[in-house]
Amino acid sequence: MELNWLNVGKIVNTHGVRGEVRVVSKTDFPEERYKTGSVLYIFKHGQDKPLKVTVASHRQHKQFDLLTFEEVGSLNEAEQLKEAIIKVDKNHLSPLDEGEFYFHEIIGCDVYDEHKELIGRIKEILTPGANDVWVVERKGKKDALIPYIPSVVKTIDIPSKTIHIEMMEGLIDE
Repeated sequence: MELNWLNVGKIVNTHGVRGEVRVVSKTDFPEERYKTGSVLYIFKHGQDKPLKVTVASHRQHKQFDLLTFEEVGSLNEAEQLKEAIIKVDKNHLSPLDEGEFYFHEIIGCDVYDEHKELIGRIKEILTPGANDVWVVERKGKKDALIPYIPSVVKTIDIPSKTIHIEMMEGLIDE
């Protein structure tokens, strides 16, 4: 069975002396992804097989997520994980409530306006604050930034990878 991996973060450093690692998170659900008992996989550069770990603790500090793993007991062991990528098996994702989506479901969707004209394809999701912002790649034009808010995003159809929005004045620069 082929595993499908989703990136949830990158270990950028250690924190303290007890084997805690500092993570730049790439997940839309850090509380769930890093909760105690969660199984994650650490991919170290140049190694074929990931290290399977179990989250022992999670807390937030500044813009980082700080994690300890049951399998990593010392600062020395944690040092070995620097620059490693943390992933989760896509098959073990929890179902979401209606109207909630994983980033990987939104990225790659085609975006259409209310006249059913293609605007472009979502290539990235930014999380600057109150709401997410979708970066839409357009042919021959600057990327468009679409706020994920009800007054703009009208329908999301994951199976067909299409999203329909209602254009607001000034939303997209030509």
